[in-house]
Amino acid sequence: MLLAAGEGSRFGRPKALVELDGQTLAERGVTMLRRGGADPILVVTGAAPVELAGILAVYNEQWRTGMGSSLRAALRSLTGAEGAQDRPAATLAADVGAVVVALADQPLIGTDAVARLIAAYRDGAGVAVACYDGLPRNPVLLAREHWPEVIAAATGDQGARAFLRARPELVTLVECGDTGSPDDIDTAADLDRVAARYRDSKRR
Repeated sequence: MLLAAGEGSRFGRPKALVELDGQTLAERGVTMLRRGGADPILVVTGAAPVELAGILAVYNEQWRTGMGSSLRAALRSLTGAEGAQDRPAATLAADVGAVVVALADQPLIGTDAVARLIAAYRDGAGVAVACYDGLPRNPVLLAREHWPEVIAAATGDQGARAFLRARPELVTLVECGDTGSPDDIDTAADLDRVAARYRDSKRR
């Protein structure tokens, strides 16, 4: 699941459509999830359309209220819950036991981070969080049995953070510091910094 609905108020335009090395951040996020083993791929849209092959798009009508509404819209669409904005997703994803939640504006996260979260789930983890040098960041894996609680707690720009803080006993931390970086892009200066770091990693 890629959250890509924001308008990028600090950046000046929707970050999902911003390009890094010839690919939009939305494209990079979808590729990262797919190569990491996630399937199907659901993209939450809002401020700008995201049209990519092989994805399931869910439009968040409340995208202006923050990331929490995007997470709620996506999980509701997968369960066919009352109030879901895209119920067909529930049919296509009926067999999905967990979701890996990633953000479009963190393009340096590696595919191995996704793979490690999925491996943790297969080993019994119901909630798995990628951490970098011990610090929890993104992406996050949420097993289906926890979705109702996540939906109830997801408000504003919190996303799954409120749920994770309220239920620390459920969280399995998965070290991913060697797989990439969770640096996010909020401004044009951030994009320049991330692009430089990306170019440096390609030279190694």
